[in-house]
Amino acid sequence: MNALFHDPSAALVVDGVTVAAAEEERFSRRKHGKRPVPFAAWELPELAMRWCLDSAGLRPEDLDAVAYSYDPSLAKPAEDMDLDDPWDSLRQVYAQRAPSFIASSLPGLDPGRVRFVPHHVAHAASAGLAAPASVPGGCTVLVVDGRGERWSHLGGRYDAGRLEILASQELPHSLGLVYESLTEHLGFLRSSDEFKVMALASYGTPRFAEQVREHVHETGDGCFRATAPEWARWAPRRAMGEEEWLPVHADLAASVQLCLEEALVGMARWLHAQTGDRVLCMAGGTALNCVANTRIWRDSPFDEVWVQPAAGDAGTALGAALQVTADEGQQPAPFTSAALGRGWSGEELAAALRSAAVPFSTPTDLPSEAAQVLADDGILAWYDGRSEFGPRALGQRSLMAHPGRVENLERLNHVKGREQFRPVAPMVLAERAGEVFEDGPLPSPYMLFVHGVRPDWRERIPAVVHVDGTARVQTVDDGALPHVAALLRAFEQRTGLPVVVNTSLNTAGRPMVDSPKDALELFGSSPVDALVLGPHLVRRTSLAERP
Repeated sequence: MNALFHDPSAALVVDGVTVAAAEEERFSRRKHGKRPVPFAAWELPELAMRWCLDSAGLRPEDLDAVAYSYDPSLAKPAEDMDLDDPWDSLRQVYAQRAPSFIASSLPGLDPGRVRFVPHHVAHAASAGLAAPASVPGGCTVLVVDGRGERWSHLGGRYDAGRLEILASQELPHSLGLVYESLTEHLGFLRSSDEFKVMALASYGTPRFAEQVREHVHETGDGCFRATAPEWARWAPRRAMGEEEWLPVHADLAASVQLCLEEALVGMARWLHAQTGDRVLCMAGGTALNCVANTRIWRDSPFDEVWVQPAAGDAGTALGAALQVTADEGQQPAPFTSAALGRGWSGEELAAALRSAAVPFSTPTDLPSEAAQVLADDGILAWYDGRSEFGPRALGQRSLMAHPGRVENLERLNHVKGREQFRPVAPMVLAERAGEVFEDGPLPSPYMLFVHGVRPDWRERIPAVVHVDGTARVQTVDDGALPHVAALLRAFEQRTGLPVVVNTSLNTAGRPMVDSPKDALELFGSSPVDALVLGPHLVRRTSLAERP
């Protein structure tokens, strides 16, 4: 489990196979589960833990081990690490007592079965031990985030389930904390809205990069220097929730984004010089920066870059369990899908619709009917299968729209209640992706890289083209997402476009939809034209016709 900072989560590994993983936010409906403050460190992902066990028919006493993704024995006092957090000692006390807290939440569990796994080792395992079967032999791992026990980064190599640590950066230097600091200065929620800074950076030019580079740069030995400067010397502070932003804010975001990319590429090059591996596996919150990921793929010597879809702290629950699995001499099974959360049968979904008195149909060719909704320029809520583990909507809990109308970007941002500079993403069949997109790794099933949109396609799918001519692509194949693949084919038959707009099925400040109830609440309160709920279809017009 992950519990100490933010994004509390739980994962269950049985005989080396990941059978369930979910974030607490999907159950509690609190975005990120909790705020990352010491006073919340005791809060455990109780709902996620219990669901994982229930889904496998297990009891707490059946568990061989519970892996906690933080080791308090490795921590130093905050003042010794030059961190401005006078209550961090309270966080450490909670971590030390985690076994008893966990046993209280899972009656029947022997607290002696709780094992502490270092935070960055858990991140590393979520990538290096979960790497797909296409990654043979050993792989290099790069972890960068805000902080762990006393570090903010790990570079190393996995071979036969064993991790060799080659570099680690001690606090207070932290690329993640610098980016968080900028997030707050730009008026966004720290340790939550860093992706907004990445999006805003595309609107600016990095004219402050030389000055920022004095504070953020790699050091040529696999590590870096990174401390937050006084941002106001370049751009005024924005108030939280302020709608207007100035070009200078975008320029500052672009400058920090560039320095982050440069540092990561330098660290990746250093690691490759040590390992000579073909594949780099990445995790940590910074690995959710898809622009930086593409820069690493393009400018480092690695042939392939694989990023854990749940790269943030939620993924450390999975990584901790996988590391203990490997420590016990068992080979973890490769990661095959992010669809590790809750799911409901068609019968259960129909019962939920009847209970809510919502008229619905169960079409014989649902993908074709859904494609027609999109072809008619309707907004479609798509709910199918088990929910995703991680922050990306990957065809299980998605909002979809026609990519051929540029107005649909503004329309979707209005539906979701979010800033208009935020982009939406394209879904495309894996075998068609190379026709439309370039300059990025393909296939890209987890939406963790950006790609250039080929010039002859930019006017055909303007809703998914970001201001800099790129898009965050998700490729779809029949084996992983057969219903979405069928939808894409049916949509192309009607429009000539092999791409559909995809964004997460939620509204601003809320977690992604998880349960049928969540889906119906969103559909009932948002201007969405149709809802696919498993094999069933609900149309907005049918609601209006209810007696």
